[in-house]
Amino acid sequence: MTSPADRRIVVLISGSGSNLQALLDAAGSSSLPGARVTQVLSNRKAAYGLERAKNAGVPSATLSLSPWLKAHPGSSRDDYDGLLAQAVLAGGEGKSEEVLAAAREGAASSSSAPATALPDLVVLAGFMHIVSSAFLAPLRRAGVPVINLHPALPTQFDGVDAIGRAWRAFQDGTLKDGKTGVMVHEVIEEVDRGAPIVVREVPCREGESLEELETRIHQVEHEIIVEATREMLQRKQR
Repeated sequence: MTSPADRRIVVLISGSGSNLQALLDAAGSSSLPGARVTQVLSNRKAAYGLERAKNAGVPSATLSLSPWLKAHPGSSRDDYDGLLAQAVLAGGEGKSEEVLAAAREGAASSSSAPATALPDLVVLAGFMHIVSSAFLAPLRRAGVPVINLHPALPTQFDGVDAIGRAWRAFQDGTLKDGKTGVMVHEVIEEVDRGAPIVVREVPCREGESLEELETRIHQVEHEIIVEATREMLQRKQR
Protein backbone atom coordinates (compact mmCIF):
# COMPACT_ATOMS: atom_id res chain seq x y z
CA MET A 1 0.00 0.00 0.00
CA THR A 2 1.24 3.50 -0.76
CA SER A 3 1.83 5.88 2.09
CA PRO A 4 -0.54 8.82 2.68
CA ALA A 5 2.25 11.05 1.38
CA ASP A 6 2.37 9.34 -2.00
CA ARG A 7 -1.04 8.63 -3.45
CA ARG A 8 -1.04 8.18 -7.19
CA ILE A 9 -3.84 9.28 -9.51
CA VAL A 10 -4.19 8.36 -13.18
CA VAL A 11 -6.54 10.59 -15.16
CA LEU A 12 -8.23 9.69 -18.46
CA ILE A 13 -9.42 12.50 -20.73
CA SER A 14 -10.73 13.18 -24.22
CA GLY A 15 -10.96 16.95 -24.51
CA SER A 16 -9.92 20.28 -23.03
CA GLY A 17 -9.04 18.83 -19.65
CA SER A 18 -10.50 21.54 -17.44
CA ASN A 19 -11.39 18.94 -14.82
CA LEU A 20 -7.91 17.48 -15.13
CA GLN A 21 -6.63 20.99 -14.41
CA ALA A 22 -8.74 21.12 -11.26
CA LEU A 23 -7.05 17.92 -10.08
CA LEU A 24 -3.58 19.15 -11.04
CA ASP A 25 -4.16 22.38 -9.12
CA ALA A 26 -5.48 20.54 -6.06
CA ALA A 27 -2.87 17.77 -5.95
CA GLY A 28 -0.58 18.11 -2.95
CA SER A 29 -2.66 20.91 -1.43
CA SER A 30 -4.99 20.68 1.56
CA SER A 31 -7.71 19.65 -0.91
CA LEU A 32 -5.76 16.53 -1.99
CA PRO A 33 -2.98 16.14 0.58
CA GLY A 34 -0.13 13.87 -0.42
CA ALA A 35 -1.67 13.11 -3.80
CA ARG A 36 -0.22 13.57 -7.25
CA VAL A 37 -1.31 12.92 -10.80
CA THR A 38 1.23 10.42 -12.13
CA GLN A 39 -0.17 9.84 -15.62
CA VAL A 40 -2.63 11.33 -18.08
CA LEU A 41 -4.09 9.14 -20.82
CA SER A 42 -6.21 10.35 -23.73
CA ASN A 43 -8.13 8.59 -26.47
CA ARG A 44 -7.81 11.69 -28.66
CA LYS A 45 -4.47 12.94 -29.92
CA ALA A 46 -5.71 16.54 -30.22
CA ALA A 47 -7.03 16.76 -26.65
CA TYR A 48 -5.85 20.01 -25.08
CA GLY A 49 -5.66 18.22 -21.76
CA LEU A 50 -2.41 16.65 -23.02
CA GLU A 51 -0.92 20.15 -23.11
CA ARG A 52 -2.10 20.73 -19.55
CA ALA A 53 -0.32 17.54 -18.51
CA LYS A 54 2.86 18.64 -20.29
CA ASN A 55 2.75 22.05 -18.60
CA ALA A 56 2.43 20.33 -15.23
CA GLY A 57 5.30 17.93 -15.95
CA VAL A 58 3.01 14.89 -15.88
CA PRO A 59 3.68 12.02 -18.32
CA SER A 60 0.99 11.56 -20.94
CA ALA A 61 0.11 9.00 -23.58
CA THR A 62 -2.54 8.54 -26.26
CA LEU A 63 -4.43 5.43 -27.33
CA SER A 64 -7.16 6.10 -29.90
CA LEU A 65 -9.64 3.34 -30.65
CA SER A 66 -10.17 3.65 -34.42
CA PRO A 67 -6.48 3.99 -35.39
CA TRP A 68 -5.58 1.13 -33.06
CA LEU A 69 -8.21 -1.18 -34.58
CA LYS A 70 -7.03 -0.29 -38.09
CA ALA A 71 -3.44 -1.06 -37.13
CA HIS A 72 -4.44 -4.38 -35.54
CA PRO A 73 -6.77 -6.24 -37.95
CA GLY A 74 -8.79 -8.88 -36.19
CA SER A 75 -8.56 -7.13 -32.84
CA SER A 76 -11.68 -6.08 -30.97
CA ARG A 77 -12.86 -3.24 -28.78
CA ASP A 78 -12.31 -5.55 -25.81
CA ASP A 79 -8.69 -6.02 -26.89
CA TYR A 80 -8.33 -2.24 -26.93
CA ASP A 81 -9.89 -1.96 -23.47
CA GLY A 82 -7.54 -4.64 -22.16
CA LEU A 83 -4.51 -2.75 -23.46
CA LEU A 84 -5.89 0.48 -22.02
CA ALA A 85 -6.14 -1.23 -18.62
CA GLN A 86 -2.49 -2.32 -18.85
CA ALA A 87 -1.47 1.25 -19.68
CA VAL A 88 -3.50 2.60 -16.77
CA LEU A 89 -1.94 0.17 -14.29
CA ALA A 90 1.52 1.18 -15.50
CA GLY A 91 0.49 4.82 -15.04
CA GLY A 92 1.07 4.62 -11.30
CA GLU A 93 4.73 5.07 -12.16
CA GLY A 94 4.05 7.21 -15.23
CA LYS A 95 4.99 4.33 -17.54
CA SER A 96 1.88 4.04 -19.71
CA GLU A 97 3.81 4.95 -22.85
CA GLU A 98 6.21 2.05 -22.27
CA VAL A 99 3.28 -0.38 -22.35
CA LEU A 100 1.81 1.21 -25.47
CA ALA A 101 5.16 1.34 -27.26
CA ALA A 102 5.70 -2.36 -26.57
CA ALA A 103 2.21 -3.12 -27.90
CA ARG A 104 2.91 -1.15 -31.07
CA GLU A 105 6.04 -3.24 -31.58
CA GLY A 106 4.16 -6.46 -30.90
CA ALA A 107 6.18 -7.21 -27.78
CA ALA A 108 5.35 -7.64 -24.14
CA SER A 109 6.09 -4.68 -21.92
CA SER A 110 9.41 -4.89 -20.11
CA SER A 111 7.95 -2.99 -17.18
CA SER A 112 7.68 -5.06 -14.02
CA ALA A 113 6.56 -2.39 -11.60
CA PRO A 114 5.93 -3.62 -8.04
CA ALA A 115 2.45 -3.54 -6.56
CA THR A 116 3.30 -0.35 -4.66
CA ALA A 117 3.61 1.43 -8.02
CA LEU A 118 -0.01 0.83 -8.96
CA PRO A 119 -2.36 3.81 -9.08
CA ASP A 120 -4.41 4.45 -5.97
CA LEU A 121 -7.24 5.81 -8.09
CA VAL A 122 -8.26 6.17 -11.73
CA VAL A 123 -10.38 9.20 -12.63
CA LEU A 124 -12.36 9.43 -15.87
CA ALA A 125 -12.56 13.19 -16.37
CA GLY A 126 -14.47 13.78 -19.58
CA PHE A 127 -13.28 10.49 -21.04
CA MET A 128 -15.57 9.86 -24.01
CA HIS A 129 -15.20 6.12 -24.26
CA ILE A 130 -17.48 3.56 -22.64
CA VAL A 131 -15.23 1.11 -20.82
CA SER A 132 -16.08 -2.59 -20.69
CA SER A 133 -15.31 -5.50 -18.38
CA ALA A 134 -12.10 -5.98 -20.36
CA PHE A 135 -10.96 -2.67 -18.85
CA LEU A 136 -12.60 -2.87 -15.44
CA ALA A 137 -11.79 -6.48 -14.50
CA PRO A 138 -7.97 -6.07 -14.45
CA LEU A 139 -8.29 -2.96 -12.31
CA ARG A 140 -10.64 -4.71 -9.89
CA ARG A 141 -8.20 -7.59 -9.55
CA ALA A 142 -5.46 -5.08 -8.79
CA GLY A 143 -7.64 -3.29 -6.22
CA VAL A 144 -7.63 -0.02 -8.17
CA PRO A 145 -10.95 1.88 -8.05
CA VAL A 146 -12.26 3.81 -11.06
CA ILE A 147 -14.52 6.85 -10.81
CA ASN A 148 -16.27 8.98 -13.41
CA LEU A 149 -17.59 12.52 -13.57
CA HIS A 150 -21.06 12.83 -15.14
CA PRO A 151 -23.03 16.10 -15.51
CA ALA A 152 -26.40 14.80 -14.35
CA LEU A 153 -28.13 13.51 -11.24
CA PRO A 154 -28.20 9.76 -10.55
CA THR A 155 -30.47 7.83 -12.97
CA GLN A 156 -31.18 11.00 -14.98
CA PHE A 157 -29.74 11.61 -18.45
CA ASP A 158 -27.26 8.76 -18.59
CA GLY A 159 -24.78 8.90 -21.46
CA VAL A 160 -23.98 11.70 -23.89
CA ASP A 161 -25.36 15.26 -24.06
CA ALA A 162 -26.62 15.15 -20.47
CA ILE A 163 -26.52 18.93 -20.02
CA GLY A 164 -28.31 19.60 -23.29
CA ARG A 165 -30.99 17.04 -22.55
CA ALA A 166 -31.58 18.52 -19.09
CA TRP A 167 -31.78 22.04 -20.51
CA ARG A 168 -34.31 20.98 -23.15
CA ALA A 169 -36.38 19.13 -20.54
CA PHE A 170 -36.49 22.32 -18.46
CA GLN A 171 -37.65 24.32 -21.47
CA ASP A 172 -40.59 21.98 -22.08
CA GLY A 173 -41.47 21.63 -18.40
CA THR A 174 -40.58 17.97 -17.97
CA LEU A 175 -37.44 18.34 -15.83
CA LYS A 176 -38.14 16.91 -12.37
CA ASP A 177 -38.19 19.70 -9.76
CA GLY A 178 -36.53 22.00 -12.30
CA LYS A 179 -33.13 20.69 -11.26
CA THR A 180 -30.25 18.95 -12.94
CA GLY A 181 -26.86 18.36 -11.36
CA VAL A 182 -23.46 16.74 -11.38
CA MET A 183 -22.21 13.53 -9.84
CA VAL A 184 -19.04 11.54 -9.48
CA HIS A 185 -19.73 7.82 -9.30
CA GLU A 186 -17.94 4.51 -9.19
CA VAL A 187 -17.56 3.00 -12.65
CA ILE A 188 -19.32 -0.26 -13.46
CA GLU A 189 -20.27 -1.89 -16.74
CA GLU A 190 -23.65 -0.11 -16.85
CA VAL A 191 -23.12 3.42 -18.15
CA ASP A 192 -23.36 6.09 -15.43
CA ARG A 193 -25.07 3.68 -13.00
CA GLY A 194 -22.28 3.07 -10.49
CA ALA A 195 -22.69 4.07 -6.84
CA PRO A 196 -22.62 7.87 -6.45
CA ILE A 197 -19.76 9.29 -4.40
CA VAL A 198 -20.61 13.00 -4.54
CA VAL A 199 -23.82 14.50 -5.93
CA ARG A 200 -24.57 18.20 -6.35
CA GLU A 201 -27.90 19.61 -7.54
CA VAL A 202 -27.94 22.54 -9.97
CA PRO A 203 -31.28 24.38 -10.33
CA CYS A 204 -32.11 25.50 -13.85
CA ARG A 205 -33.04 29.16 -14.35
CA GLU A 206 -35.74 30.75 -16.46
CA GLY A 207 -34.34 32.46 -19.54
CA GLU A 208 -30.92 30.85 -19.15
CA SER A 209 -29.20 29.72 -22.33
CA LEU A 210 -27.71 26.27 -22.74
CA GLU A 211 -24.25 27.84 -22.75
CA GLU A 212 -24.92 29.60 -19.45
CA LEU A 213 -26.11 26.37 -17.85
CA GLU A 214 -23.02 24.58 -19.18
CA THR A 215 -20.80 27.21 -17.56
CA ARG A 216 -22.46 26.74 -14.17
CA ILE A 217 -22.32 22.95 -14.49
CA HIS A 218 -18.61 23.05 -15.31
CA GLN A 219 -17.91 25.19 -12.25
CA VAL A 220 -19.56 22.56 -10.08
CA GLU A 221 -17.67 19.78 -11.87
CA HIS A 222 -14.34 21.38 -10.96
CA GLU A 223 -15.34 21.34 -7.30
CA ILE A 224 -16.80 17.88 -6.92
CA ILE A 225 -14.19 16.02 -8.95
CA VAL A 226 -11.67 17.11 -6.32
CA GLU A 227 -14.07 16.34 -3.47
CA ALA A 228 -14.81 12.84 -4.78
CA THR A 229 -11.15 12.12 -5.45
CA ARG A 230 -10.30 13.07 -1.88
CA GLU A 231 -13.10 10.87 -0.55
CA MET A 232 -11.95 7.84 -2.55
CA LEU A 233 -8.33 8.26 -1.47
CA GLN A 234 -9.44 8.53 2.14
CA ARG A 235 -11.45 5.32 1.80
CA LYS A 236 -8.31 3.49 0.69
CA GLN A 237 -6.52 4.63 3.83
CA ARG A 238 -9.23 3.36 6.21
